[in-house]
Amino acid sequence: MKAFILHGYGSADNVRLGDMPDPTLRDDDVMIQVHAAGVNPVDARIREGDFKAFLRYRLPIVLGCDVAGVVVSVGSRVRRFKPGDEVYARPADDRIGAFAELIAIREDEVAIKPKTLTMKEAASIPLVGVTAWQALVERANLQRGQKVLIHAGSGGVGTFAIQLAKHIGATVASTTSTANVALVKSLGADVVIDYRKQDFAETLRDYDVVLNSLDKRILEKSLRVLKPGGQLISISGPPDAAFARSLDLPWIMKTTLRTIMSVLSYGIKAKAKRRGVTYSFLFMRADGGQLAKITSLIDNGIIRPVVDRVFPFASTKEAMAYVEEGRAKGKVVVSII
Repeated sequence: MKAFILHGYGSADNVRLGDMPDPTLRDDDVMIQVHAAGVNPVDARIREGDFKAFLRYRLPIVLGCDVAGVVVSVGSRVRRFKPGDEVYARPADDRIGAFAELIAIREDEVAIKPKTLTMKEAASIPLVGVTAWQALVERANLQRGQKVLIHAGSGGVGTFAIQLAKHIGATVASTTSTANVALVKSLGADVVIDYRKQDFAETLRDYDVVLNSLDKRILEKSLRVLKPGGQLISISGPPDAAFARSLDLPWIMKTTLRTIMSVLSYGIKAKAKRRGVTYSFLFMRADGGQLAKITSLIDNGIIRPVVDRVFPFASTKEAMAYVEEGRAKGKVVVSII
């Protein structure tokens, strides 16, 4: 099969279009003919080796963490899907590979594609949708009437998280640039902070939850907007000991990483404790059940995808470079069929 292959950690020069063997279909796998793949900032971070301490890939690998397509075959233990089903998924971290003609994914990581979306639109959803779900529903247990600040509201996670939080019934504030204020308002944000003109930490008070995807400076300033008992959840780090404990690694390696991550997160955790709030790091995991719930929200018109650009398969590297620029509104997608 044709695929975009990472041959060695480092620059974009290490990613090339080439031939790879078709994936092996395991007993609990669904084989998908890829129609479209979402492009995410994490693709570049994997390419650069940022996660190699705990995601121990054996290169070469195929990149890509969002997929929409058609089931072509299923393993002997698969019961929920059959050939011909239109599906979408965020494959597990150890089996990424959406930038290819075929991908094999575990059945429990796959969901039926929303009927109201095209393949390209559907491919934009899994990673950001499940990330937002795990941050706001699973981790924060966000409730109606609570207040949540979602940073980078025009980004992939931000555009989805705003809509999910509004559906829950929360009051939503978000930060964005001047050019994207209208977009963020159209998604349902009650308060929009143009970071070029306002300081969110001077404007917002008594928030229950902050979802951060930005740098250390914004992370630490976010503590100031939380009320006592509030939660600061970050998908951009630093990782903490709880994350290390969740990893499926040998005991010695896990213990070492737990120590390292405790050190990395010590500063922000100490500052959070002094303010009577909590800090936690979220590294999303694949979950087809949560994605199925998201499918229902989309088909009922509660959440809509935001797609900035669609690139042809041959231009996957250009799509990755565009995402790395950090100016995309919503998601970027590669069209394979």
